[in-house]
Amino acid sequence: MTEVFIYDHVRTPRGRGKKDGALHEVPSVRLAAKTLEAIRDRNGLDTSRVDDIIMGCVDPVMDAGAVIPKAAAFEAGYSTKAPGMQISRFCASGLDAVNFAAGKVAAGSDDIVIAGGVESMSRVGMGMSGGAWYMDPSVNFPAYFMPQGVSADLIATKYGFTRDDVDAYAVESQRRAGKAWDAGYFKNSVIPVKDQNGLTILDRDEHMRPTTDMQSLASLNPSFQMPGEMGGFEAVGIQAHPEIERINYVHHAGNSSGIVDGAAAVLIGSRAGGEAMNLKPRARIRAFANIGSDPALMLTGPVDVTEKLLARSGMKISDIDLFELNEAFAAVVLRYMQAFDISHDKINVNGGAIAMGHPLGATGAMILGTVLDELERRDLNTALVTLCIGAGMGTATIIERV
Repeated sequence: MTEVFIYDHVRTPRGRGKKDGALHEVPSVRLAAKTLEAIRDRNGLDTSRVDDIIMGCVDPVMDAGAVIPKAAAFEAGYSTKAPGMQISRFCASGLDAVNFAAGKVAAGSDDIVIAGGVESMSRVGMGMSGGAWYMDPSVNFPAYFMPQGVSADLIATKYGFTRDDVDAYAVESQRRAGKAWDAGYFKNSVIPVKDQNGLTILDRDEHMRPTTDMQSLASLNPSFQMPGEMGGFEAVGIQAHPEIERINYVHHAGNSSGIVDGAAAVLIGSRAGGEAMNLKPRARIRAFANIGSDPALMLTGPVDVTEKLLARSGMKISDIDLFELNEAFAAVVLRYMQAFDISHDKINVNGGAIAMGHPLGATGAMILGTVLDELERRDLNTALVTLCIGAGMGTATIIERV
């Protein structure tokens, strides 16, 4: 198989996913186009030689619909020879776009692919595309359907994480993100979003609250107790896991991922494709995998897919220098660290989605870029990137510096 290299990556800042968020007036197509423009201009790309543009988008409806990567290519002034497609695997869509691109390059069908994702959650609300998983009882029952927050609380209960545990994790995520921004760790990869007059709309992640402390989080009520108890979803969780007598509700807005807008792009290619455009590879994609997991726990897929990926690649946990796991909820990361006995010093070292937000379709590509930058900054070699996924799935990718 052809070796697959990462040549570059960029992302927008994450804007708060509300009507008063800085990026609310910027449609998804424009956010995606900003990343395509930056990837082209930073690398001097001949866009007529881009074999595909693949982007994750979890809710591709309204102004995020109609094959948004192709629309973004028009907006960015790319050659009409550059095609586009969008994919969705819920929260892992951006990482799966990278993996899909890597598969095409490895198979020899493509030489240069831009992969990534976009989500404007202030304009297209979560779940607006609908679907049987939410709405069809014939699917709800075997899937043990429940809101993801109730599932996160089920995980916390099953694996023994207290309110103090999840709040302490959230405080540390905020501290790390604030420190990373202040130290300039993101400056080479985050591109400012500007208006048509060239004025900067946003150049820094807007959702962060680096002064968050345990006292401020203690004042927040659990977000998922009402749907769990009044909506009947606690009974669903206990039906799937009868060893649990009742759910301990510990998650709230302060220790869960933020709703934000944003986009990301990763430049992927073969060695020949890179040499043809004078590109220098930064890392290779060594392996990737997907898996289905317990649908009631739902968010433990990163544990299962990591085990699968390590087995397929012939690697061990000790071979990985850094881990990046999307902070959908604090208990997701705590369970991952518990399962593999990973030190917090090696995972999400610059904070994560609790602090900076989770633009669903873009996050996987964003955190891949974050950990690549950190490998270079620390002069380390190997990283594993993974995300939990609705309905009980997991996606993971191992990258290695070159």
